[in-house]
Amino acid sequence: MTKVLIIRYKLSKNIMEGGEQASEKNLRVINSIVGKDNVNTIYIHDESRKRSAFDYIKGIWYFFQNYFFGLSPKRVEQIAREAQPYDIVFVDRSLFGIIAKKLKDSGYQGKVVSFFHNVEKVYFSAKCRWYQPWRPLVMHCADANDNYACKYSDSIITLNKRDSNVLKKLYGREADAIAPIAFRDIYSNPSDEVLNQMTSNEPTLLFLGAYFTANVDGLKWFVKNVYQKLNGVKLIVAGKGMDKIQNASFMTPDIKLMSNVPDLRPLFEEADAMILPIFDGSGMKVKTCESLMYGKNIFATDEALEGYEADFDKVGGRCNTAEEFIRCINDMIANPRPRFNKYSREVFLEKYSEESVTDRYRSIIE
Repeated sequence: MTKVLIIRYKLSKNIMEGGEQASEKNLRVINSIVGKDNVNTIYIHDESRKRSAFDYIKGIWYFFQNYFFGLSPKRVEQIAREAQPYDIVFVDRSLFGIIAKKLKDSGYQGKVVSFFHNVEKVYFSAKCRWYQPWRPLVMHCADANDNYACKYSDSIITLNKRDSNVLKKLYGREADAIAPIAFRDIYSNPSDEVLNQMTSNEPTLLFLGAYFTANVDGLKWFVKNVYQKLNGVKLIVAGKGMDKIQNASFMTPDIKLMSNVPDLRPLFEEADAMILPIFDGSGMKVKTCESLMYGKNIFATDEALEGYEADFDKVGGRCNTAEEFIRCINDMIANPRPRFNKYSREVFLEKYSEESVTDRYRSIIE
């Protein structure tokens, strides 16, 4: 039986961000293909271990040599040695492309697979502000590791065709497989009350997203240009670390802010619609897939819908301007619809549940 070693970013101790949810999906899908007993995992970070100031200083130094935080020449050499007995090394983040390079340089005879959560060069370009002094260093490291992943991997997987095209343009390598964001279905039994509720004439809108530049910028834009021009609309903001914007100048007292929510199901069921005003980024947005799973009405930008295939008029609405968001939300107010959007749920089950994407991995892993 095929033996697989997975290289992951971190062992999360609390609420997982979108990328780690995707990593968990990768782990479960690979377990289902080769068997759990044939899979081992190495975590680059363990959140339960406290890092000292000296650890951060060393990390910055290694950054100059294209080792992302948590990696060092010694650590990468150790990983390469531990990988030798495995048939496949699945590098679950192209930021660790230097591991793929070391594996090939060390004579590893197995198969190296790199999974691109994003094109990291594009992702960090959106994440790092232009005025931050460390931006050039981070961008160089991300660029180098994307390149290593393309050059030294036997197979690469991207979330969508857009990222594959960007990799082709930047590094001359297309994806060998495209496997979109997928979720394990944890919402198979909504109550009759949830299924039969109609949207309110004073709707509750839910913005879901961790504290991250593109999320904060999108929320700020929405509050200033859309929310403050609507009447009788409630806005809930929820996400890991979002307490950091509690005192932001664009936040108003009537916005309900929730950070590090352990169970999002009640929030999804309370919301009349999801709003996803995201304008920058790479990969696919996990929050979009999660919203489809919960059968929500979704008003979202092109970026938030990137990589998803659906009739977005039925899902809710594709909105890229303030006028489009306002028109769609006001239409929902004037024409109530079920809070539980059966079409969104059907799209999830058909295209974005874990079961629906397993075969795309099978061609790479087996």
